[in-house]
Formats: sequence, C-alpha cells, structure tokens
Amino acid sequence: MWTQIDANISQVTGEKFQSQQRRSVGGGCINEGYAVSNGEITYFIKLNRASQVAMFEAEALGLKEMQATVSIRVPKPICWGTADNSSYIVLEWLELASGNSNSWEEMGRKLAVMHKDSSSQGFGWKINNTIGSTPQINTWTTDWTEFYIKHRLGYQFQLARRRGGNFPQQDKLLAAIPELLANHQIQPSLVHGDLWGGNAGCTASGEPVIFDPATYFADREVDIAMTELFGGFPAVFYKGYNEVFPLNADYEQRKTLYNLYHILNHFNLFGGGYGSQANRMIEQILR
Repeated sequence: MWTQIDANISQVTGEKFQSQQRRSVGGGCINEGYAVSNGEITYFIKLNRASQVAMFEAEALGLKEMQATVSIRVPKPICWGTADNSSYIVLEWLELASGNSNSWEEMGRKLAVMHKDSSSQGFGWKINNTIGSTPQINTWTTDWTEFYIKHRLGYQFQLARRRGGNFPQQDKLLAAIPELLANHQIQPSLVHGDLWGGNAGCTASGEPVIFDPATYFADREVDIAMTELFGGFPAVFYKGYNEVFPLNADYEQRKTLYNLYHILNHFNLFGGGYGSQANRMIEQILR
C-alpha cells in the first residue's frame, strides 16, 4: 500500500518520494492518520476503507475551494486514491500549536473573508460530501429554508428513524422553520461546514488554519454556530469576525436551530445521549 501511495505522491509532485518514516497520529473519529516522511519532507496521510475514496475526493475538492478564496489557510491536498484495500488522502503537513489571542482574532477575520465568497447557484455544492462519515446532500437549491429543511434536518431525521430515534416534535419543528427564518436575509456563503475546535488551529508561526471540511454554500451562521457547540472558540475570534463581516443582531435566535443538525448527526454516528440532547434543543427552539 505505502509503495503505491509513494508512487502517486511522486507522480503528482514531480519529485521522487520514498517514505522512510511513518508514525501514527490523530486522524479523528473516522480515519487513521499518519505522518509520513522521506527524511526531508513530511505529509499527513489519512486512511479508510477503499469504499470511502469519494469521501477523500470531496475533502480534497473542498480544501481546494476554500484555498481558492485566498482567505484562511487550509492544508494543501496533494493526492488521493485507493491502494490495496484502503482509500487515502495525502495532505500538506502542518505543525500545529495552540496559538495566541492574535492568532484567533485573525482566524475570525480570515473566516469572515472566506464567508464573503458566494455562489450564483444558490445553496449547496457541486457534489455531495460527508459530515463525519454521514452522507451530506448538497443538491443546489435557490431557497435556504427549503435546503435546510430537506437536505439538512429532514435528512438527519430520516437517518435517525432508521436508527430507532424518537423525536416526537420533529414534524412541528420542520413546519416551524419557514417562520423561524422568515425575516432573515441570507446570501449563500462558502462555509467550512464542520467548524468545531478540533478542526481549527494555528501553525507554529501563529497562522490560523482550518481543516477536515464538509464544504458547501450556506447561511454563514452555520459555521459560527458550530464554533460555539463544543466548548466554543476564544472571544477574540468573534471580535475579529465581526470587524470584517458583522453578524446579524438576531443570530442567537438561529444558533440552536443550526447546531441541531450536528447533534442529530452525532446521534446517527454515535447514538447515546445525543438523542436526548436533540429533543431538548427542539423544545428550546419551539418555545
């Protein structure tokens, strides 16, 4: 397998690469991760089953789309494919550090610039991708409310029913969304799509970087909402963001609605108490 990956790296970069050192590093909940080096250059390689190659292709295309905005740094995708019984993606290796307040404030500013990138096709993306390992449907839709009901919450509820989830107020919630979003003016923004603390950091030099995207064009508030879901980003991040692209005053009213998507997805991926958490969020939204 590694010989095939080395050969693909060599072909794409135009420079002979033969891995000499491989060490296991964090690859998230879904993938195996490795730092692979020839002694001079290091790459980050993620592995999964061969059947998951489309997931890695979508990740690479998402990183390229974000990179093209010339805003916030993302790891450069090198190549991807299958080798033996595995699929893989090869990414630029970035040494990550905790960063300081200046780094996080700059992350907010740079994410705001990326969010200004829009699409004349509406909401969605050119291909479907994944949120974790769950399929994420990105069919182009001109109306955000329709997109969010059908391709985000509605789809997650369908998956949850198959898993045995019980959400008594599901239909009431979906019926209420047009009113919940009625006075909210939304332009399509390029979003990361899975922007929690584990998918953001800073390089050793302090440059902000985001990775592991679930890219699509959406209401930009979906990214900001998720930064608050699992512990939250530093306050200076939101200060920097609002300097460049101020959030609407009523953003707080929609935050829980947007984060429900991720809690339902966690229920579909991991089960456990996420179902109860989703029901509490639904009750909160409908009050």
